[in-house]
Amino acid sequence: MPISVGDNMLFAVPKKGRLYERVLAMLEGVGMHYRRANRLDIANCTNMPVSLVFLPAKDIAYYVGEGQVDLGITGEDIIAEAEVKVNTLIKIGIGKCKLCVQGPKGKYTKAKELAGKRIVTSFPKLAQKFFANFDAELGTKTSIKYVSGSVEAAIGLGLADGIVDLVETGTTMRAAGLEVVEDVMLSETVLIGNPNTKHPALVSQLYKRIQGYIVAKNQCMISYNISKENLTEALKVTPGHESPTITNLSDQSWVSISALIKRKNVQNIFDKLERIGAKSILTFAIDNCRFPSDFKRSLSGHLNGVLTDDEKDP
Repeated sequence: MPISVGDNMLFAVPKKGRLYERVLAMLEGVGMHYRRANRLDIANCTNMPVSLVFLPAKDIAYYVGEGQVDLGITGEDIIAEAEVKVNTLIKIGIGKCKLCVQGPKGKYTKAKELAGKRIVTSFPKLAQKFFANFDAELGTKTSIKYVSGSVEAAIGLGLADGIVDLVETGTTMRAAGLEVVEDVMLSETVLIGNPNTKHPALVSQLYKRIQGYIVAKNQCMISYNISKENLTEALKVTPGHESPTITNLSDQSWVSISALIKRKNVQNIFDKLERIGAKSILTFAIDNCRFPSDFKRSLSGHLNGVLTDDEKDP
């Protein structure tokens, strides 16, 4: 029996693949409750006017760009290949990989050497753009052929001299006797929106929920006791978000500190606090959170809430 979505906002998510389980966990974490009937790719949320549409990740960029759905989750590589106009709202911080030119191990040192040769890829537009400059410079014509999967097998089967494909861990690439010749682009999973959505309030609401979920996954709360004479040094180690919470203890020469810290820095922070005499050092997981829009600046994070040290503000 077909499901009626009415005037619900439509949110496209991957229906399978490496992102599927992690995206479902995120939807649960942001409080989206739904029931998905067997073999149906549409599910209405039971607690908000949103319908989830389960689609192949490669189709989501087109659906969002053309306005058939309002929000979607897919990879930056797929958006670039689709050449559609969407708003990139949040980098979700999962599915990080890179699109690379690859060739037989030890055969090529730079992508320019593959200009004019046979390239097989699932990203023909990006591959064509990448080799266009080489072709213009050298007067060559690189052959770009599309295949939908198992791209790494093309060289071994004699169908290609090189490939353009995604590399995450590199295990499949190395097993095929290939290596990275040159990077084409970096990619990760993002939340995208249609610029002309009819549901801007719902888009904003879900954006804030997802941003809070992502921040919570990258942060935790730390609590510890420190003597007042070492308080200044302690605050340098745990400056917190806006500022840490400082609570007086019954021993008036000591205080208790609570602050937000990055999960990946927990052990280093423990070491530093212990060296300056902190006691009863504990961390607590955060399920979700909500911070003002300038949160990223206070933690030197990314514009959209994925907090990493190596990303710069745009």
